[in-house]
Amino acid sequence: MNKTPSLIAAALLAVTAGAALAQAPAPDARAPMHKPLDVNKDGVIDRDEAAAHPRLAERFDTLDANKDGKLDRSELRRSPRGHHGRRGAGGHPFVQLDKDKDGRISKAEAAADAKFAERFERMDVNKDGFVDRADREAAAKQRRDAWFESADGNGDGSLSKAEYDAAHAKRAQAWGDRRGRGPGHGPASAKDASAK
Repeated sequence: MNKTPSLIAAALLAVTAGAALAQAPAPDARAPMHKPLDVNKDGVIDRDEAAAHPRLAERFDTLDANKDGKLDRSELRRSPRGHHGRRGAGGHPFVQLDKDKDGRISKAEAAADAKFAERFERMDVNKDGFVDRADREAAAKQRRDAWFESADGNGDGSLSKAEYDAAHAKRAQAWGDRRGRGPGHGPASAKDASAK
């Protein structure tokens, strides 16, 4: 039995590992770790602890909802689009409407937002009297199933490349039309341009 290939492989492994270790930065050369917020580990962040973090210190009074001079976990939660994202300081409308914080919107809670209340019956897909994650997932599944059914031109339960491409082009065109760009301005426009 020839041991030469095994010896060569072992030598290459040793050289490679040595080179990798030689290039690893020294521990003190690494980027500094973020300072922990709750330094004394009491479960809250007081003003002194926040002072070490300028952005947090700047927003401390705004975040301290119960005005007890401390920030607890609930006061530090971020909205789904970031603290002051596109939806403003209040966060996502769903979070704002969920007054009892049970993760779902009742019809009574929906009444606080006219647009949401108007769409409540349609959004309550499973008709349990609440709009929640289960409804959002069921609605998404309905949309996917409807798209697949419309894309499956011959009704055989599977999509050929031609069926997929046609459905994708149709969706892209509809997306362009909805965005006010009109025909030829959606993602399918490159194909249209080459045909001209």
